[in-house]
Amino acid sequence: MSHSEEPAARPTRRTLLTTAGGLAAGLAGAAATGAGATEAAAEPAEAAAEAAARRGPTPFGPAAVHPGDPRYESLVKGDNQRFVGRPEEIRVVGSTEQVVQAVQDAVRDGRRIGVRSGGHCFEDFTADPAIRLLLDLSPLDAVGYDPVHRAFEVQPGATLGRVYRTLFKGWGVTVPAGGCPEVGAGGHLVGGGYGPLSRRYGSVVDHLYGVEVVVVDRDGTARTVVATREPDDPNRELWWAHTGGGGGNFGVVTRYWLRSPRADAEARAAAPDPCRLLPPAPAEMLEALVEWTWDEERTTERAFTTLLRNFCTWHERHSDPGAPEAGLYAVLELTHRSAAKFSMVVQIDAGLPGAADLVKDFVGQVNAGTGLDLGGGSATVPWLYPMTWPGNGEAGDIVTRRYKGKAGYLRRSFTDDQLSTVYRHLTNDTGTSGCGMLVVGYGGQVRAVEPGATAVAQRDVVMKAVYHSVWAEEKDDDAHLSWVRALYREVYRDTGGVPVPGAVSDGSYINYPDADLADPAWNTSGVPWHTLYYQGGYPRLQRAKARWDPRNVFRHALSVELPE
Repeated sequence: MSHSEEPAARPTRRTLLTTAGGLAAGLAGAAATGAGATEAAAEPAEAAAEAAARRGPTPFGPAAVHPGDPRYESLVKGDNQRFVGRPEEIRVVGSTEQVVQAVQDAVRDGRRIGVRSGGHCFEDFTADPAIRLLLDLSPLDAVGYDPVHRAFEVQPGATLGRVYRTLFKGWGVTVPAGGCPEVGAGGHLVGGGYGPLSRRYGSVVDHLYGVEVVVVDRDGTARTVVATREPDDPNRELWWAHTGGGGGNFGVVTRYWLRSPRADAEARAAAPDPCRLLPPAPAEMLEALVEWTWDEERTTERAFTTLLRNFCTWHERHSDPGAPEAGLYAVLELTHRSAAKFSMVVQIDAGLPGAADLVKDFVGQVNAGTGLDLGGGSATVPWLYPMTWPGNGEAGDIVTRRYKGKAGYLRRSFTDDQLSTVYRHLTNDTGTSGCGMLVVGYGGQVRAVEPGATAVAQRDVVMKAVYHSVWAEEKDDDAHLSWVRALYREVYRDTGGVPVPGAVSDGSYINYPDADLADPAWNTSGVPWHTLYYQGGYPRLQRAKARWDPRNVFRHALSVELPE
């Protein structure tokens, strides 16, 4: 999820775990007569206390939180407060073994299970009223180098901010994942995450070496399986299903291992250098924020559609793998005119040749022929402290937020009719400052990977479009849902209200789930939701589902279905 798709602050979810090391000394000897017996008993107690101190704090969990517990209301809420479930239990876990036990308990008791790492989801996948056990993976947040697998290990509860900081501080490397530092790695990686370095380095799953997954066998036994991309791995299809298949489908991921394919030869060395196993992180980022004013006289339909078309056609022309421009990432943030302004964020590794000129030329081409004045500015900042991404991983306080997101991939620019449609909806009288859309640069190295190599089917694309509405009060649900649904349906009215793969569109992105795509009231195309998300890879995902989740334990509104 890119930074701009998170328009309100997130809570800081830094839990301080304190433990009291109460140690029972063997005081039976204290009942003996005389000072000598008391001193003899004290010596082993002191030694045991010192040993406990050296071991550190007691490992976390599990913590079982039920309704009525003071922790319950805080833990039951995710990011999108349109959806708040009421599970019988929230199980907060701190190890793979605790995950296995929680899943086994749910299967034994016949309780529907939901799994949450960061809690950022457009739909109710972990807040469905049918979920009775919510599994909270947030304490599983370790990031580090695993010498056994010769890859970097990332646990699902680690935020992307934590991942970036740890990889950079320890080894100077990074991954091309998302731009929201507070998003949990768990769901982001399995859905085929992308971000500001993806045009240069590909999707994050292009660097996924392996997964550890808690699955449930046909007889109801929960167990752990490790699957890697090694050609001779008998569990390789389970790895493949996690390279874009989406979360909540096959089991509970408790570990990801990351290593670039180009580094496999290095990993086979007797003593591989971890600093060579993932892409190097930039030392500095050059960032530009460009702003335009919604002016009734100057921001005409012609000016606006020219600007949006320019942005799109630039990406059509400059999104080949290895192109010099593939290092440039941009997000055009088109807010409703009631917000007074709309903007564009541009980011590039400041160390790339001609980086400043690339940004300047790009901004000029986007604004060419519009007659609009530019505002904003630019700065070169250290990798961990940019204006927008990846940030320090702490998002601040949360406010009540409700949102609806919809999406579509783009092979090329919107048609003229679609451009006019966008303008009409962004300037109508029903939208608010929380309504809008994003057009996000993509392509580049993403296009160098064959569609079947991972579960990410949409490889020959150059942009992603995200349509959204964000608001605070439940009473405003209908108005905001109506606005974004109307925009989406009209943009894709020639293909049944959804982005059917074709010359312009190429389906949608499972990490931006939209249950409307499975609703015939909103999808009249005759093309099923799973084709929009997975295209020809869906039957393969179904076969993986049949093998690894034959009881359909892990399911939600858009989960992979068992084959008939």
